[in-house]
Amino acid sequence: MNLLDRIKELAHKRGISITQLEEELNIPKNTIYQWKNRTPSIKRLQLVADYFNVTTDYLLGRNQVPDWATKDEVVELDKLLDSNINMSYGGETLTPEQVQRVKDILIGTFWDIVKEDKEKGKKM
Repeated sequence: MNLLDRIKELAHKRGISITQLEEELNIPKNTIYQWKNRTPSIKRLQLVADYFNVTTDYLLGRNQVPDWATKDEVVELDKLLDSNINMSYGGETLTPEQVQRVKDILIGTFWDIVKEDKEKGKKM
């Protein structure tokens, strides 16, 4: 999946079009579609990442799933991350950056558990 495909998927989950996303973020029309063949500016890429509460690494495909992971395991992780739990600490809602840090920890822990289970012969 490339950058444009990831953004399309996130927009679809949010129920908006790429055109609506560009309008909301004050990005010129058709700019995001051009990212299929061009590299976006860091500023615009960060705008999109912040809007969807993901990292730029995620958008760029740098968060790789382990080679040994099954499709079902990836789906299970996606369900966990998409659970939309309102994260807070001490009565204060976490910032998008803090939420992403928590998600990154969840991802790492999830794959550690799955790997350990596989080594023990367990299945999800």
